Amino acid sequence: MTLAKFDQSDDSVFVIIGSGAGGGTLGNELAQKGVKVVMLEAGARFNIPDFVNDEWPSFSQLAWTDARTTSGSWRVAKDFPNLPSWIVKAVGGTSIHWAGASLRFGEWEFKAKTTYGDIDGANLLDWPITLDEMVPYYANAENRMGVNGTNGIPHLPGNNNFKVMQAGAQKLGYKTVFTGNMAINSQPRDGRGSCEQIGFCFQGCKSGAKWSTLYTEIPKGEATGNLEVRPLSQVIHIEHNAAGKVTGVVYADAKGVMQRQKARGVAVAGNSLESPRLLLNSASGKYPDGLANSSGQVGRNYMRHTTGSVYASFEKPVHMYRGTTMAGIIRDESVNNPKRGFVGGYEMETISLGLPFAAAFFDPGAWGRSFTSKLDDYANTAGMWIIGEDMPQETNRVTLDGKVKDKFGMPVASVHFDDHPNDIAMRNHGFKQGGAVYRAVGATRVAEVPPYPSTHNLGTNRMSANARDGVVNKYGQTHDIKNLFISDGSQFTTGAGVNPTLTIVALAVRQGDNIAGMMSRGEI
Repeated sequence: MTLAKFDQSDDSVFVIIGSGAGGGTLGNELAQKGVKVVMLEAGARFNIPDFVNDEWPSFSQLAWTDARTTSGSWRVAKDFPNLPSWIVKAVGGTSIHWAGASLRFGEWEFKAKTTYGDIDGANLLDWPITLDEMVPYYANAENRMGVNGTNGIPHLPGNNNFKVMQAGAQKLGYKTVFTGNMAINSQPRDGRGSCEQIGFCFQGCKSGAKWSTLYTEIPKGEATGNLEVRPLSQVIHIEHNAAGKVTGVVYADAKGVMQRQKARGVAVAGNSLESPRLLLNSASGKYPDGLANSSGQVGRNYMRHTTGSVYASFEKPVHMYRGTTMAGIIRDESVNNPKRGFVGGYEMETISLGLPFAAAFFDPGAWGRSFTSKLDDYANTAGMWIIGEDMPQETNRVTLDGKVKDKFGMPVASVHFDDHPNDIAMRNHGFKQGGAVYRAVGATRVAEVPPYPSTHNLGTNRMSANARDGVVNKYGQTHDIKNLFISDGSQFTTGAGVNPTLTIVALAVRQGDNIAGMMSRGEI
């Protein structure tokens, strides 16, 4: 197959910045519709055989470790001040690293402001779209991603980690406990084999059973001859003309040489930290506060989900690391029930960390026998992750650091985050219930593990019906600039209490339909 190569002066191409769940999916969608696409990815391109089943070497290979700074009262600022997020810098983005959980929003989660009312300190807003509008796109996403438990695809088997959690959940009376819905092949599908239960899901799937744009959407887009992927191409700023219309991007190539790609339109899909950073770094005389920022909302309303982990020791081995990293879920607490002392809901999902990461994340900075004995218990340990809806706050935001710059001389992202009281109440409830699940089946010790670097980075370029309240409209098109789009989790108005990737993919499919239509009508 001869891969497409477009001229840098070709202003008919559509440029996508980022190649993860949003950018990679959008690129394929547009390519399939005959649109010429240049996809710029800051990281390298790896293939499945390149993945390393070893946590620290894999982290060094894949993670975005460029400088960032933090502030605020969240534990991450204390424990990992230069690593606020754990995302991938490579073709495929964080769809390489994700665990595969693929859950739809509930209808009320698109209407958080209406459902929860006025919450002091929260900058809540209803999404400008509804679940009914999203249903066909969710169905499309589930089908293309091969989400088990949908389209007649069987669930994955439950590993020991799930069986322990399931037994405890049943003793507590929880009803919705199962091993899905995961975008991991439980049977051969889409030219890829089924899950081999190797573990190391966070390090890149060595069997290719887990959906990632790296080896699904992107190759399909390239096969059309309409998609060119340029790895090791970090975008520095987005350019526009006197009328304010985006005209192209400037990026540093693999040798650090600045290049310019002309564009008919641009979609930014660089994650909720890098996307607002790029818009802010693209400030100009016409847009002194950054691109698409007439509302002042670019970078604001950063969300990371309310998270925390519960690990429990048992008298007999569990070997939680065997099988998929995220092997099952309890959904009973995902409802909105303010009688618990907070609005919104949360999931309890099995999780396992290898011994090196367990040592880093169990209790950062800890020392002594109480800490080392947890590591001694590793083989007998079961673990779960709490993931719930956190409240958007204007003061939780990504700004440009005033001192620290990257290797290209551009200010880095500075991430400020404080937990909202609702977040704290939810986390404490999750800790309590998670501990109860394990104690119900004989746990000898339960440990509450604080949140670690964020993988669910959301908000910062949120959707809004009115331009004054956000950055993009219901199609991810910026309110201020007609041919500039946001295509990642930063467009989320609120976070909901479920993992975000399925919704990011569904929105990208929907956005692809809209952009192609606008282009055919000459609107962009």
